[in-house]
Amino acid sequence: MKDSAEILCIGTEILLGNIVNTNSAVISRGLADIGIDMYHHTVVGDNPERLKQALDIAFSRNNIVITTGGLGPTYDDLSKETIAEYFGMPLEMHQPSADFLTAFFKKVGREMTENNLKQAMMPKGCIVLENHNGTAPGAILEKDGKVAVMMPGPPREMEPMFQKQVLPWLMKRSHQVFRSHCIYFFGIGESALEYQLRDQMQAMKNPTLAPYAKEGEVMLRVTASAKTEEEAEALMQPVLKDLQERFPDLIYGVDVDNLQTAVVCALKEKGLKLATAESCTGGYLSKRITDVPGSSQVFDCGVTSYANEIKEKVLGVSHETLQTYGAVSPQTAREMADGARRISGADIAVSTTGIAGPDGGTAEKPVGLVYVGVSSGWHSDVIELKLGRGYAAERDLIRYVAASHALSQVLKAVRLK
Repeated sequence: MKDSAEILCIGTEILLGNIVNTNSAVISRGLADIGIDMYHHTVVGDNPERLKQALDIAFSRNNIVITTGGLGPTYDDLSKETIAEYFGMPLEMHQPSADFLTAFFKKVGREMTENNLKQAMMPKGCIVLENHNGTAPGAILEKDGKVAVMMPGPPREMEPMFQKQVLPWLMKRSHQVFRSHCIYFFGIGESALEYQLRDQMQAMKNPTLAPYAKEGEVMLRVTASAKTEEEAEALMQPVLKDLQERFPDLIYGVDVDNLQTAVVCALKEKGLKLATAESCTGGYLSKRITDVPGSSQVFDCGVTSYANEIKEKVLGVSHETLQTYGAVSPQTAREMADGARRISGADIAVSTTGIAGPDGGTAEKPVGLVYVGVSSGWHSDVIELKLGRGYAAERDLIRYVAASHALSQVLKAVRLK
C-alpha cells in the first residue's frame, strides 16, 4: 500500500492564532519531495480527548500521522502520553535522554526540576528522535500498519529533526526516489502561465508539473520519481530546458530562495555593485536585498527619499522636474536612479516612487501607481506599474510588489551586461 500522511499540529496557541503554524509548510514540502501523498492538515488544542478523536479520523484515511507540539515538560504537554496510550505502548524511562537532560542543565548552570524528566519518558519500543536544538526528544511509533511521528513544536527544533531524521526514515520505506526542482517566474500571473502550459501539465505523468502562486510571482514545481537520483534528474532536465527556452524573460531562477537572492547571486557573478533610491517602498527594497547573506559584497548604498527636499538635495532630482511632473512620475524615477548611481559609484541603481495608499491617490495618479527606474552604463529604463486593486488594505502588498518589480529590473540589467 502506498503511504499517505496527515499532519496533526497540537497546541491551543495555534488554534487561538497566538503563533503562526509554519511547521505544516515545512513538513508538506518535505513529504511532497519524497512522494508521500497528503490530503489533510489538522490542528487540535491541548486536550487528550480531542487529540484521540483527531487520531481516529487521521488514521481512518492515512497510514502515517505526523504530529508537532505537546512534548514539553509542563502539565498540558500531553501528546506523547496520549499517542502512546493510543498505540498501546506504555511509557518508560529512556536513559540516554535522561542523561542528556541532566548534562544539558548542568552545562547551562540551571537546576533541573523533576518535571523535566517527563521529557525522557518514551513509548516502549519506539524509535527515539534526538533533539539537538532543545530538550524534548521526538519519537516514531509503528504498530499494525500505522505510523505516528512525534516532533516538538518550536520550528527551530522541529525542522532539523524532520530533515535529518524523519525524512531519511520515511524514504527507506519506499523503493522509489522522488526529486523536485522549483522554477520561479516573475511578470506573469498563475492563471496566464497555467493557460499556456495546461495541455502539457495534463499530459505529463512522470515527471509532473504543478503551479503555485506567490505574492506577485509563480512557482512551477517539476517532480520525478525513479529508482535512482540520477534517473529522476534525467527525467526532469528536458522539462527544465524547455521552460527556460520558452520563458527566458520571465524565469528569474531555479531552486533559489527568492527574487532578492537571485539578484544578489547575479550581481556577484558579474562583479557588479547596486544602489537603491526609494520613495514609496520606504527602504523595503534595501531590506530585502540585505536580508540575503553576503549582500554586502554587492550592495553599498540605499537612499530612502520620502521627502521631495531629500530627492533634490541628496539625489539631485531637479526642482523643475518635481514642480512640472511631480514626485510620482517617470521623470522623477529616472533622475532618482541616475542620482543614486552618481553618488554611490555603483554599476546599477534602481528607484521606486509611487502612491502606496490608502490616501493620496487622484484620478490622474491613483493609489497603486508606481514608477521604477533603473540606471546603468549599458541599460536604463523606467517602467510604469498600476498595482492598485481597490482593496481596503493593500498598502503592504503594493510596496512588496513594487520592490519585486525593482528587483526584476535589476536582474534584467545584470543579464544585459
